[in-house]
Order: sequence, then C-alpha cells, then structure tokens
Amino acid sequence: MKRKLFCQISPLTYKISVEKNIALRKLTDILKKESFSEEKSEEALPLEICSYRSLIRRRLGQVDMRLQNNKAVNLSIAAPKVNGILIKPGETFSFWRLVGRDSRKNGYLEGLTISDGKVSSGTGGGMCQFTNLIHWLVLHSELTVTEHHHHDGFDLFPDFGRQIPFGTGTSIMYNYLDYRVHNYTDRVYQLLIKCDGEYLCGELRADKPQPLKYHIKAENERFIWEKGTVYRCGKVTRRGVDKRTGEVVFLETIRENHAKVMYDTADIPYIEVLS
Repeated sequence: MKRKLFCQISPLTYKISVEKNIALRKLTDILKKESFSEEKSEEALPLEICSYRSLIRRRLGQVDMRLQNNKAVNLSIAAPKVNGILIKPGETFSFWRLVGRDSRKNGYLEGLTISDGKVSSGTGGGMCQFTNLIHWLVLHSELTVTEHHHHDGFDLFPDFGRQIPFGTGTSIMYNYLDYRVHNYTDRVYQLLIKCDGEYLCGELRADKPQPLKYHIKAENERFIWEKGTVYRCGKVTRRGVDKRTGEVVFLETIRENHAKVMYDTADIPYIEVLS
C-alpha cells in the first residue's frame, strides 16, 4: 500500500499542511519584494483589448445546483475586489492578494471544488471560474502569465455549449495556488469585472494600443480509447497577427491535452481506438 502523505492522514494534518503552505507563500512574497498591482481606477482606460462573459450557473453533470447558487454569491463577493485594478509596467497581478481569503468569516459559502481529479465541495468553491475568465482575457494581451495551475489530466464534465477551448482553465487555492501575471510592457492594463446575476462579465483594457491581435484556437481535438480508458486529446494554439499588415507574427502551442474522461462517454459520437 502506498504510504500516505502527511496532509492525507487526517483532517487535522490536512489543515496543518494548508496553513503551512499559506505561511510559506506570504514569506516568499516578502523576501522577493515583488511589486504587486494595488491601485484601482473607477474610470475605464480608453482601449478595449478583450471582453467576455461566462454563465455562472452552468449545467455540470449531476452537480447540485445549490453549489452553483452559492458560487454566484462567492463570485459576487470577489468581483469588486478585482474590478478596476490597474496592472502597471513592472507590476505583478496576483489574484489572491486582491481577493483575500475565501473563508466563511469573509462571507463565502460552500461551492464546487475539484481535487485530485474528483468533484467535491468546500468554502469558497467555484472561484476558479473567476481566474478562468481573467486568464482568457490575458491570453489576448501582451501580459505574461507567471503562475498558472491546471486541473491537470482530467476531463470532468461533458461540454454544454463550450465556447472557450478545453485546457485553458485554471486551478487555484488560497493563497499558494495563485494566478499571477506580470506586465513587462510599457502599457497600463486594467481589469473590469462584475457579476450581473446571471453572468460573470470581464473586460481587459489598456491605455495604448497593442500592435498584435491574438487568436486562441483548439486544434486536432479528439477522444481516444487507450488501454481501456477514454482520453480527451488535442492542443490549444495562440496566434499573434500584426494589426497593420495582417501577417502572422508568431504561432505557439500553449497547451497539449491528454485528459482522462471522468464521465459517461456513451454520447460521444466518435472515439478513436489506438492500435
């Protein structure tokens, strides 16, 4: 039998491990002396870079809708803490430094969580939808992602009207699994975020135009049967196009997917069998 990690022994050891990781992240940030984005502006910067809105109460297999309703509450608490933030040249945007701890004390409710490829619930659950939205906006800019965690290796829910490519999601946990972005450019960027009850709405703006337009696309997506298990495969590419000439300046692969499908595959129209 595989030996348990300290955090897996009991709820108490898990809590001790979490608090240790939180303390280590705080100490690391102090020692690094990084410049974090803190200033907000109620006035929107002049240029829209990208905008998107994501449905809050999504149909996800057999997930209890109570958790989805609680997620709406959690997102409504967090959104104002990020809304209007300016990401100036040389600064790092940190999701958790702005939002703070997603605890009951701070008003957060039990929502959907994902851990080790399994669906569960916990206080503050559903917050990854927030960083998913921010990440999608950032991919359309010259900002540089410096910390990004995935729900690696698992396709947990069937797609219902998916618009954003599979594999561009995020995984977060206060505060040691963060989503961070650094601004190496000479532009000031701004995030505008709000909940309208039905959607989480986001907009990335800037004070000066970008020379490139970015396109993110899923390619060669397919389901394969491999050693008795179905996997979702494919890649996500990012293309930078010169706005002035229309020429493709660069093409990069930002994600290679090989994710174990965790739901009933009976409705998948075609599954490729590896020989």
